[in-house]
Amino acid sequence: MKKNMSGLDRMLRLIIALAVVVLYYFNVIEGTLAYVLMALAGVFLLTSFVSFCPLYALFRVNSIKLKK
Repeated sequence: MKKNMSGLDRMLRLIIALAVVVLYYFNVIEGTLAYVLMALAGVFLLTSFVSFCPLYALFRVNSIKLKK
């Protein structure tokens, strides 16, 4: 897998995942919405740690700036 996520992209995903976990912990979100958002947060965490997003690869998106 070739990396296709920049540092900024990874940090944004981590912040969003952390926000979802906090909202779940304080019972702001619950029920089916909580499960869906927690699953999405898990995907965000996984993709940010490996610096690879399968959807980016599918649509040929690369947020890493190319070196000249």
